[in-house]
Amino acid sequence: MEVQEPKDRAALRGFLEAVARGDRTAFRALYEATAPKLFGVILRITGNRPVAEDVLQETYVRIWQKAERYDPEAGPVMPWLMAVARNRAIDRIRAERIERNRTSDDEAVLSRLAAPNSGDALTREALRRCLSGLDDEARTTVILAYCSGYSREELAERSGRPVGTIKTMLHRSLKLLKACLEEE
Repeated sequence: MEVQEPKDRAALRGFLEAVARGDRTAFRALYEATAPKLFGVILRITGNRPVAEDVLQETYVRIWQKAERYDPEAGPVMPWLMAVARNRAIDRIRAERIERNRTSDDEAVLSRLAAPNSGDALTREALRRCLSGLDDEARTTVILAYCSGYSREELAERSGRPVGTIKTMLHRSLKLLKACLEEE
């Protein structure tokens, strides 16, 4: 699928290069030239107008912050901008999925982590104690992986860490949990 530039390529490239130098007037011009197209992409992904409006704002903040990363040799400006918008929209969807799966009721999380069909309160209490022994990042990673079904790749993208680091973190955390639970 070829992406159409809303203005000529040279103008968009000039705007983005000026944005990389901190030019607010060029940023406004870039926004006016591209926002409708990016909003459409974001809206299709999120399916929610208020969320899409928020994501559009986040997208332009990201463009302002990362404009210097654009490489004209890699291709036209519009596909680069659309990739930024798409990634922000997908990040929002994933974050909302995490929030929906997160619960303020620790019992629900513990029940999902405890052995299936185990209504044993002692097991849940031991699991609660052992999970509290993990650092926050490791605990969250374990819960997202084993309660919400996140893959190592998704966890790596979410945390900004390499997949190998996530794999190691999960391995060590499960080893610590196993040792802690065996002490019970």
